[in-house]
Amino acid sequence: MAIVDDISRNLQAGQAQKVKDMVKQALDQKVPVGDILNKGLLAGMAVIGEKFKKNEVYVPEVLIAARAMSWGMEVLQPALVGAGIQPVGKVVLGTVKGDLHDIGKNLVAMMLRGAGFEVVDLGVDVAPEKFVENAKSSGAKVIGCSALLTTTMPQMKNVVAAVKSAGVKAKVMIGGAPVTQSYADEIGADGYAPDAASAADVAKKLYGIK
Repeated sequence: MAIVDDISRNLQAGQAQKVKDMVKQALDQKVPVGDILNKGLLAGMAVIGEKFKKNEVYVPEVLIAARAMSWGMEVLQPALVGAGIQPVGKVVLGTVKGDLHDIGKNLVAMMLRGAGFEVVDLGVDVAPEKFVENAKSSGAKVIGCSALLTTTMPQMKNVVAAVKSAGVKAKVMIGGAPVTQSYADEIGADGYAPDAASAADVAKKLYGIK
């Protein structure tokens, strides 16, 4: 369907107003809500995510594409609710206690939303108990922890421990500049993402989504 392809193309180009107008137009034309979401908005963000992984686009392009997606989602959200279309999963996300860096975490949030996840963004300087409380209250099955400082990385271990001791069924994925797969293995985290684009793939894997 031409209009959903146009939504995808304009999203990739960061044309927020055009995306918003086209989503309205598609709804007026009675295009199925699921098609507008999956073949338009999410398909466009998936292309940006792949290009970001390959260093074909950079943070500014991701940011403007994500803005275009959020403008489109504003229009589409009521129709999604009306159609009973659920997100593919829910992720609680935050930068760990003592760390105030949020650019990487914000990019991860955009990539997760672009993959169809609902994101509960707790911001920065998040204590382990807060991750646990929000996973419990929201029913999220994945907790994402970000850290940019080697001095705050040990907080990730505390999050893993807090999740286990609270008996919460959520899986913990970690990431950030100093974080590695071997550190994830060492602290017993369930997943590790080397960059924001990969984070959505890791979350899908943890959710068992193909």
